[in-house]
Amino acid sequence: MAKKSSRWIPQIGSVATYVGRSSRLARSAFNVRVVAETSADRLVVEAIGRSGSPVRFTVKRKNLAPLQPGLFD
Repeated sequence: MAKKSSRWIPQIGSVATYVGRSSRLARSAFNVRVVAETSADRLVVEAIGRSGSPVRFTVKRKNLAPLQPGLFD
C-alpha cells in the first residue's frame, strides 16, 4: 500500500508558487502571496499583473507549491 504524502498547507501571508493549468496565462508558474482562505479547498492569492498592479484571484490549493529552497533566504 502506498503511503499518503503529507499535504502542504500554506499559511495566510506566505509566498508560494502557483502552477496554472490555464492556457490563457502567459506564464505557466509564478510566485503569489496567499491572502485568504475560501470554501471548497480554494485560496485567494495576490500576484503582480501585466500592468504592474496587484491582482487577486482564487486558486485551488492543489495548484500551489512551496517555494524552492534559497529563493528568498
